Amino acid sequence: MPGASEQTRPIKIINANWTAGPDGDHGRFEVMFITDDDQPHVAAPSPEAMTALIALTQADTVLLWDPSGRTLIAANVIGAMPWTQSAQPSPLGKEERLSGGS
Repeated sequence: MPGASEQTRPIKIINANWTAGPDGDHGRFEVMFITDDDQPHVAAPSPEAMTALIALTQADTVLLWDPSGRTLIAANVIGAMPWTQSAQPSPLGKEERLSGGS
C-alpha cells in the first residue's frame, strides 16, 4: 500500500484505557491495536487525538497499523482503494461497536 512499510497490517481489535489524573487534568489515554496477525501495538494519544481516533473507529473505514513508523492509516474515508478489498472494516456492526459487542 502506498506510503506504508511492509509490516503494515489491518487492525482487527482496538482497546482503550483512560487513567484519571489529578482534578482538572485530562488524564492519560492508552490504546492497544491488535492487528490481523494477533500482534498487539500500544500508543498513548493525547485527548484530542483520542477524539479523532474514536471518530475514525465509528466511520466505515479500513484501519491499518504500520509499526515501523507507528502510523495509523485510515483508508477508504471517501471511496475505496483497490488494495483494501481484502482488508475489511470491523466485522462488528456500528451499534455493536458503540455498545462494546453483545
